Amino acid sequence: MGEPVKSLPSPTSSLGLPAVSDTYRGWLYKWTNYLKGYQRRWFVLSNGLLSYYRTQAEMAHTCRGTITLATAHIEVGDACHLVLTSGGRNYHLKATSDGESQRWLSALQQTKSNIANMLHQSDDSGDESLVPQPDRVLTQGTLKTLASKLDDLSTCNELIGKHGAALQRSLSELEDLRLAGDGTDRLKTVNERATLFRITSNAMIKACRDFLDLADTHSRRWQRALQYEREQRHHLEETIEQLARQHNSLERAWREVPSTHPDAGERTQEGDASDEDEDAEFFDAMEDSQAFITVTAAGPTQHRRSGSNQSIMSGGLPKNDWSLNDNDSCCNNEQLRRVRRCRIPDKPNYSLNLWSIMKNCIGKELSKIPMPVNFNEPLSMLQRLTEDLEYSELLDRAARCESSLEQMCLVAAFSVSSYSTTVHRTAKPFNPLLGETYELDRLDDFGYRSICEQVSHHPPAAAHHVTSQRGWTLWQEITIDSKFRGKYISIMPLGCIHLQFHASGNHYVWGKVTSTVHNIIVGKLWIDQSGDIEIVNNRTKDTCHLKFVPYSYFSRDLPRKVTGVVADSEGTAHYILSGTWDDKMESAKVVDSSRGCGGSEGKQKTVYQTLQPKLLWKKYPLPENAENMHFFSSMALTLNEPEEGVAPTDSRLRPDQRLMEAGLWDEANIHKQRLEEQQRLERRKREAQAMQALEEGQDVEGFLPLWFERRTDDSTGESTFVYKGGYWEAKDRHDWSQCPEIF
Repeated sequence: MGEPVKSLPSPTSSLGLPAVSDTYRGWLYKWTNYLKGYQRRWFVLSNGLLSYYRTQAEMAHTCRGTITLATAHIEVGDACHLVLTSGGRNYHLKATSDGESQRWLSALQQTKSNIANMLHQSDDSGDESLVPQPDRVLTQGTLKTLASKLDDLSTCNELIGKHGAALQRSLSELEDLRLAGDGTDRLKTVNERATLFRITSNAMIKACRDFLDLADTHSRRWQRALQYEREQRHHLEETIEQLARQHNSLERAWREVPSTHPDAGERTQEGDASDEDEDAEFFDAMEDSQAFITVTAAGPTQHRRSGSNQSIMSGGLPKNDWSLNDNDSCCNNEQLRRVRRCRIPDKPNYSLNLWSIMKNCIGKELSKIPMPVNFNEPLSMLQRLTEDLEYSELLDRAARCESSLEQMCLVAAFSVSSYSTTVHRTAKPFNPLLGETYELDRLDDFGYRSICEQVSHHPPAAAHHVTSQRGWTLWQEITIDSKFRGKYISIMPLGCIHLQFHASGNHYVWGKVTSTVHNIIVGKLWIDQSGDIEIVNNRTKDTCHLKFVPYSYFSRDLPRKVTGVVADSEGTAHYILSGTWDDKMESAKVVDSSRGCGGSEGKQKTVYQTLQPKLLWKKYPLPENAENMHFFSSMALTLNEPEEGVAPTDSRLRPDQRLMEAGLWDEANIHKQRLEEQQRLERRKREAQAMQALEEGQDVEGFLPLWFERRTDDSTGESTFVYKGGYWEAKDRHDWSQCPEIF
C-alpha cells in the first residue's frame, strides 16, 4: 500500500527544482526487461522526484533510478497500469489494485501540478535559482549591456524623428523664402538642422552596429557553450553506458566464480533478482581463451603474442611471389581503367527507434519482419554477396601458386577479407525480390564477371556464379537464417562456397561464420563475427581451420581476431595464419612442432616453431566522407551505379533502393511497401495454382529461376543451384524477353 508521509519543507530539491513538501511511498511493480518482466520495487515520491529501490533498506545507500516529474508525461493504461515518460524513456508501472493505482496517480499529478505552480511563481518573482551563480552574473551583465544599447537606439530614434521634422519645416520655409527673395538666415538654419540630422543618423548607425556586434559576439559564445555542453553530455552518456556494461559483466563474472563461503548461494540468488542489467549488454568470458601463446624470437630477445591453438616461434623468411608485397598492399582501385563514381549522396539524418519496431518480433526470422528503409543500406543482399569479390586479386595470385598449401593460405585470406567491410555496416541490405538479379562485369578491370539471382524468398536464398579470365571460377548458394534475440540479431549464412582453379584443378569448399548485431535495445549498434570456417581442398584433401574469436570484455586478445592452421591431408601443419577480419591477415611457415605443457581439461598444447610471418592481405582504407555514405568501401560505392544493358530484374533498377540512395526515404518507403505487397500477391497466386494442380492430379512445379538450375553437387552430395548459362549471351543479344517484370 502506498502511504503519504510528511517530509520537512525545503526551498529547492536536489536538482534545483522547487521543493514539494508531501512524500508518498509504497510498493509498485516496474517493468524491467523481456526476460524478467515486472519486478516489485519500493517507490518514494518526494520533492518532485519519483525514486525507486529494490527494498526499503536500500533507501539508505542505493537508489536504482529517479524520475523528474517536472518534465515527465503521465499516462493511464489498463489494469492498474501507469506509464511515465521522461528523457525519452518509458517507465511501465503496475499497482496491486485499482484503488492503489488511483492513489498513486493522484499523488503524481498533484506533485506535477505543484511543481508547475511553483515554477510559474518563481518566474514571476524573478527567481533565477535554477541558473548557476557564475553563469547568472555573466548573463545578467550581458542583458544589462544589451538593454543599455537598446536605450541608446531608442534615444537616437527620438532625436532622428525630432530633427527630421525640424529639417522638414525648414525646407518648407526655405521654399517660401525663395519666392520672397531673402533666404540667407533661413539657409543657415537649414544647414544647421541638416548637420544635426546627419550627426544623429550617424550615432544611430553606430549604436546599431554596436548592438549587432555585441549580440553576434555573445551569440557565438553561447553557441559554442551549447555545443560544448552537448558534446559533454554525449560523452557522459557513452561513459555511463560503458561503465554500466562493465559493471554488469563483472557482477555476472563474480556470481559465476565458485565461492567457499557458506552464504555464497544466498548472494547469488539475491544478485539474480537484480534488474540493473535490463538495459545493458554483457558478454561471457571465452571458454579456453588462452589455448596457446605465440612467441616471436628475434635474436637474443623474445616478444610474446597471444593466440588460440598453438605456440609459434618465428625467425626470418625472404618474401616470394605468393605473399603480399609492399606495393601490392597499396594498390587500391587505381588499377581501374574505367572511371567509376567515388561518392553517393550523404545519408539523411532520420531518427527512428529500432527497438520500437523490433520489440514485438523477438524470436522471429529477420527476413519476415517488415521494416522501413531507415534501417537499410541502399544495396541489396545480391550486391552484398558480390561485394565479397573486392579482394579478387588474392585469387588471381593464388591461381599462380604452384604449391597447393601456399594457395590455401591465399584462399583463407580471401575468405576472411569478405568480412572487412562489415565492421561499421550495421544496417541491413534490401531483401531481394524473387527472381531479382545482379550482374557485375569487371572483365576490363579485374578480369571477372559475376551474376547473382534470388532463387528463393522463404527461406531467402541467392545463387552466385563468377568466372575469371585469370584462372579461377567461384560459385555459391547462400541461404540466410536470421533470428532476433531481443538484445542482438544473429545472421547465420547457410550453404557452401566453391572455388576451382583452372590450371591445377584444386577445388576448395568452405562456409561462412555467424554475424551478430549487438545493442538493439540500448547503446550504439556494433557488429561481431564469430565461429569457425573449415576450408577443404577436395583434390588434395588439404585443410585450413579458421577461428573467428568472439569479442569478450575479459579477453586480452585483439578485437576481431582470426587465427588458423593450414594442414596437409595427413594433418601435419605447414602454415599458421593470424590477423583480424577488419584489417589484415598474415601467414607463418611452420618449421618444427612439439607437444607442450598441458592445457585446460588435461589437453596438451602444440608448440609450433615458425619463420617470420608475412603479410597476405591488407584492407583498403575507406573513402573520404565514408561515415556519411553508409561506411561504404570504394567498391561498394560503385555497386549501385547505373549501367546500360543490364537485365530489367537487376538490383540497380529497384525503385525503393534507388530512391533511398538519393536520400528520398519517404518515397522509398512507399515503393518498398508496394513491392512487398506485389510479391505477396504473386506468392498467393502461385500457391493457388499449386493447389489447383494438386486437385487435378497434375505435377506441382514451384518457382524456377531463370539463370540457375538445381543440381547435385559431386563433392558434397547436396542439391544446390548452379549457373546454367545464357545470361551473358542474352545481354549480348539485348534480349531480355524471358525476364519477368518484378519492379
